Amino acid sequence: MSFGEHVKRFSSRSVSMLKHYQAKVPSGIWQECPHCHASFYFKRAGQYRVCPECGYGFRVTAHRRLKMLTKHFEEWDADLETKDPTEFPDYDRKIKKAQSVTHLKDGVLTGKATIGNYPVALGIMDPLFIMGSLGTANGERITRMFEKATEQQLPVILLTASGGARMQEGIYSLMQMAKISQAVNDHAAAGLAYISVIMDPTTGGVTASFASQADITLAEPKALFGFTGKRVIEQTINKQLPNDFQSVENSYKRGFIDEIVPRERMAERLSQLLGILEAQKWGEA
Repeated sequence: MSFGEHVKRFSSRSVSMLKHYQAKVPSGIWQECPHCHASFYFKRAGQYRVCPECGYGFRVTAHRRLKMLTKHFEEWDADLETKDPTEFPDYDRKIKKAQSVTHLKDGVLTGKATIGNYPVALGIMDPLFIMGSLGTANGERITRMFEKATEQQLPVILLTASGGARMQEGIYSLMQMAKISQAVNDHAAAGLAYISVIMDPTTGGVTASFASQADITLAEPKALFGFTGKRVIEQTINKQLPNDFQSVENSYKRGFIDEIVPRERMAERLSQLLGILEAQKWGEA
């Protein structure tokens, strides 16, 4: 047997053995950061699910995100879900799949919480529920959250993560932006504070409406924050945009975001801000 044939035979056996042992490695043990593309053992992401190299926060369910912020939470409108207003083909199957993954009826978790020692109305959009898209059910839940917060004189904290309007619901999904914005305005008119937290990704109509209407806007590092996709804008204006064009870091430089806060420090920072707002309220009284 020639040297070349020996090499070919050895290579074939090596590939076969590699595939054999790869099949025995559980899925998810080795992870890649979608932002910096670093590969690492999954436990290095820690309980907050953050890339150990660049600080990017992985997308997690709203329930897991809630555990990072507080242990004291009373859910509101838990059974509210979409009725498929346009009877869009295959939409029911997508809804059921998203419900099984997130354990939510629709793409946002809302309720009354305690952060630090302060009661708040808390909303957390779920990026794993059809990309956190805004439909009639989660639009109604967010609206009701602001209305209840106004009635109970509570500040609102809303963590946003969305691919924009849920187009399976057509014009009904677009109407949610105006409806929520009115509830935000009524809450502000009552002299109550609203803090938004930009998570990855926050785009489309959510960016254009309630995600950008807060008194204080925080963001997680490396989150995508914008309206239309970068490629669409480049094709429209026939120019190449910077790589960081739709990053929260770029928005922070230009004053659209007040502070970028690492995920592991978010609960502490929200508590500090609520304390400042509470002291200001008593000072004005």
